[in-house]
Amino acid sequence: MSQFIVGLTGGIGSGKSTVECFFQQLGIQTVDADLVARQVVAPGQAALEQIIAHFGAELLTAEGQLDRAALRDIIFANPEQKAWLNQLLHPLIRQRLLQQLAQCQSAYAILTAPLLLENGLQQYCDQVLVVDVPESLQIERTVKRDQVSEQQVQQILASQHSRAQRRELADQLIDNSQSLPMVEQRVRRLDELYRQLAEEKLAKA
Repeated sequence: MSQFIVGLTGGIGSGKSTVECFFQQLGIQTVDADLVARQVVAPGQAALEQIIAHFGAELLTAEGQLDRAALRDIIFANPEQKAWLNQLLHPLIRQRLLQQLAQCQSAYAILTAPLLLENGLQQYCDQVLVVDVPESLQIERTVKRDQVSEQQVQQILASQHSRAQRRELADQLIDNSQSLPMVEQRVRRLDELYRQLAEEKLAKA
């Protein structure tokens, strides 16, 4: 891939969306794996038909949408079903992510993915930026935002890389337990760095 891509990741409740927004305000185009994951299971998509054939029509809402919360309950309780779902969706999501990244026209592009490292998506990135907060803050924010139990958040945390693993694999970190102005200032400094690195990559191409 000729363009420069920054992989943006962080554990649940770390505040990736906030950081992504700051980059967008600087004119940087982003591709969000969560949005793409929704697109591939939208009504009319072949993947949704396969999911319903496998799990049953009770996973459809009255509007014909996938009941993502019900599906999440099933796969968290059953590793075999989770593996089946991942085998179906991951190649579709990856293909669409790469298509959307290839269409980005900004100085560099950002790939935002909660499971960037877990799913090996860093292989498509030139740099990995991790949004970092203490685990206690992740739990507090997620319980408040998603109206779920602390136990459920702990389950999700257990299925992701640990904070230490993410920090070790990061090229850069953003401490998102700081004030928003400080986070924005850090994004501006990183934007300068990425523009410079993108120019260097282009010059070598």
